[in-house]
Amino acid sequence: MYSPKSAQPIAGANTLDSLSFAFSKQKRLLNKKDFSSVFDDAPIRASHQHFLILCRFRSEDSTCPRLGLVIAKKHVRHAHERNRIKRYARESFRLQQHKLPPIDAIVLARKGADTLTDQQLQRTFNGLWKRIIKRAAQLAP
Repeated sequence: MYSPKSAQPIAGANTLDSLSFAFSKQKRLLNKKDFSSVFDDAPIRASHQHFLILCRFRSEDSTCPRLGLVIAKKHVRHAHERNRIKRYARESFRLQQHKLPPIDAIVLARKGADTLTDQQLQRTFNGLWKRIIKRAAQLAP
């Protein structure tokens, strides 16, 4: 029987001990103040027909990026579709977070976002994060 706790890494294997791909509570925008600060001042933007990502740099003492999601019922009617979009947004952020500077980012869904397939969602979010990384590098303080 396989037990992940007892599994030992193979000697010489390429492990990512120093990188954590978790999406912990400290990597989320949780309250109105955090969301408002991004909405009020978002110098970094990436846009797509179905999504908009707004970003702002965090304070100097912050090291990790944070993510907030705004998937309105007005634009995506069914709960299972809103949940699917949020799942793909979180997953793409989780995998790209080590390339991102310390920013607060909000993903907003636009009308028709629920019509995208899973593969289209994945490609769209990956492309948007690449644009955010590029623009953040240009505007870095």
